[in-house]
Formats: sequence, C-alpha cells, structure tokens
Amino acid sequence: MKKRTKLPTILSLLAALFLVLGACSNSDDKNKEEKEVNEHSEMDMNHSSSGDVPEGLKAAENPTYEVGSQAIIESGHMESMKGAEATIVGAFDTTAYSISYTPATGGEKVENHKWIIHEEIKDAGEVTYEPGAEVTVNASHMEGMKGAVAEVESAEKTTVYMVDFTPTTGGEKVKNHKWVTESELSASK
Repeated sequence: MKKRTKLPTILSLLAALFLVLGACSNSDDKNKEEKEVNEHSEMDMNHSSSGDVPEGLKAAENPTYEVGSQAIIESGHMESMKGAEATIVGAFDTTAYSISYTPATGGEKVENHKWIIHEEIKDAGEVTYEPGAEVTVNASHMEGMKGAVAEVESAEKTTVYMVDFTPTTGGEKVKNHKWVTESELSASK
C-alpha cells in the first residue's frame, strides 16, 4: 500500500514543477519580446540625419527652447534618449503624428511610431489628419518608412525640435535627430 501513496505525491510534485517552469518560461518570453522591441527600435531608426527639413516647414517664431539652447529629453522613443541632454538645432511649428505602419520593405508592423510631422506626409495639404486616417509616409526616419501606408494614431499641434544628443548608453553623438515634441523636453539644469 505504501507504493500507492507515493504515486499521488510524485504526481503532485511533478505538476508543481511544471507550473513553476511554465511561469519562468512565460516571464523569459515576455522579457525576450521586450528586448526585441527595444533592439528593433534602436537598430532600425536613423538616429542622425542630414538636417534637411521638409519643404514648407516653418521655423517656430517663439519656441520654448531656442536654437542653440540645452534641454533634457524626457521621452523614451529609444532607450538611449531618455534623460540625455540635447542641444536644440531646429524648432518648427507643425502637427506631429504618431503612426502605425508596415514597412514598405516588408517586415513586422511598427506600432505607434513617434513622430512624423505633417510636412512628411505625401500630398498632405492644409488639413490636420485625425486618428484613424490612412496616409502615405514621405519620411525615412526608419528603414522601410518612406512610401509606407500608415494609420494615424494621434495628432498634436506643437513645436517640434531637431536635436543633437549623446546617447545615455554611450556611443557616437546623434546629430539632427527628428523629432522631439515640446512636451518631451524639460529645461536643462
């Protein structure tokens, strides 16, 4: 009879072991997915640019952060941006959009990319696009972005800034990064 009482105990221990291993596996999968998203964002984004701005984009008349001044980047578009000190190299009044799109070159859908501006939308015209609108992107901040059909997630009339900054994770200085919105900056200390 002793053998029969051991079997339920062994089965219970095995079941508990599978539950613990399953929970660890799910946690590892989630961490792996988060890491892949961060790596995707970091690797595919063209951190630096030529500094050229789209035709029709007008310089801000009274920006909160003037060209040449310093500010702290409070946004986390990329892991290496948040907390970096930036030098303002351009300030422009426009509408900034967050968009979701599948790269024109193929690949996984990019969700809620921040930011493209009104002047970077093909045949934009004067009217601000509402969330849900379908637009064609005429910017190349990330590989496969130019020519992609995107869905507008949000629109915000604001001052956008082009900035130079050194990544908080080290590495080369990023020049003419496009774009950071006014609400994503704070005064330098």
